[in-house]
Amino acid sequence: MSVILVAHIFIMSFIILIAGIIFLIILIAWIKLNAFLSFLITSILIGLCNQMPVNTIVNATEKGIGDILGSLSIILCMGAMLGKLIAESGAAQKITTSLVDAFGKRYIMWAMVLTAFIVGIPLFFDVSFVLMVPLIIAVSRRYNIPVVYIGLPVVAAVSVTHGYLPPHPAPTALVAQYHADLGLTLLYGLCIAIPAVIIAGPMFAKRLKKYNNKPPDTFAAKELLDDELPSFFNSLFTTFLPVLLIAVATFCKQFIAQQNIVTNFFIGLGNPPIAMIVAVFFALYSLGLKQKKSMPVLMNHLLDAIKDISPILLILAGAGAMKEILTETGVNTQIAKALDNFHVHPLFAAWIISAVIRIALGSATIAGLTTAGIIAPMIATSGVNPCLMVLATGAGSLIFGHVNDGGFWLFKEYFNLSLKDTFKTWSVMETMVSIIGLIGVFVLNYIIH
Repeated sequence: MSVILVAHIFIMSFIILIAGIIFLIILIAWIKLNAFLSFLITSILIGLCNQMPVNTIVNATEKGIGDILGSLSIILCMGAMLGKLIAESGAAQKITTSLVDAFGKRYIMWAMVLTAFIVGIPLFFDVSFVLMVPLIIAVSRRYNIPVVYIGLPVVAAVSVTHGYLPPHPAPTALVAQYHADLGLTLLYGLCIAIPAVIIAGPMFAKRLKKYNNKPPDTFAAKELLDDELPSFFNSLFTTFLPVLLIAVATFCKQFIAQQNIVTNFFIGLGNPPIAMIVAVFFALYSLGLKQKKSMPVLMNHLLDAIKDISPILLILAGAGAMKEILTETGVNTQIAKALDNFHVHPLFAAWIISAVIRIALGSATIAGLTTAGIIAPMIATSGVNPCLMVLATGAGSLIFGHVNDGGFWLFKEYFNLSLKDTFKTWSVMETMVSIIGLIGVFVLNYIIH
């Protein structure tokens, strides 16, 4: 296939996509139309421009909304409830005060980043995000630190673990498809993830002190006296109970060959939605009833949390609809085939294919898994370390999250940013993480060989 024909296919695959994204941004940022409605309108128009039948467009839209809400609604709603209880009970205040006492205010960001990195290894991105938000906002309000300045490094740590490190879904699936070693992939991933978090997190955040926007009041609460606060152990255990449950489940699945009724119980308990539900009920007791709060007061807290999370759920639903429409058009396959014809280093090929599909569809998981189908046959003939292929693909799948990326909207809404400022913070951070990951992969490739 000639270079001209490849370029033609590549351009034609993108033209409707780019026009759709620009139109979506105009609707939200300039016309100020509700984001959910903007997504629906744009998704329908992209489908029509790709000559999709109306019934197919409707089915794809419903499937996209159902897929993303089916996987996220319980986690985000339970996360919002848990966050509200953590804030109102004073648990967030207790944890942040203890962190400052241990590390000092000067190093509080590093303490938060370390916590997020540890939490992010066993947990899905969305679970880690909603667990860390109350702590981020509590630190921001208590010590008068800009929420984006303290929050972006924390989210960077969570994002890196999501893209690079097993047992997250995409890296784990890539390990299997590339026939890589899980332990070595995790080890190499840590070597790349740590500098990526430091550079794209705390170092980049030094430029973000000017963002003085105030986050929503959902996870903020009035300051309590010391004798009104729950104990540090109670606060910490309740906040990170989902982490513990999911970590135990992961251990049982990965390291115990013979499953029995006990391991199956813990595996079921560690399923993310179940873990979040258990955590909320435990928090109602440990941070509510145990603290002498009445059930009506606690239920009002939960109701407030649901009211505040509903707009975010609708925005994510809209992003899911758009992603499914784009998937139905086959744009990810067309892009992958077009890029596959360019002869470049296999590691760079894995990164660039994954990056382009990520920008096109917004999903890191889809970008990684689509790339694997193209790249996997190259591993045997190229002699490239399959563990590094996993990391190169994962790094590409994180690049430049924008309006079709659920994480983009989570960051925007939770930290109350404008569309422009979300591009300047979240999107730049994700791009830095991706490029640093690519550089790290080539450095490791040089050392290993």
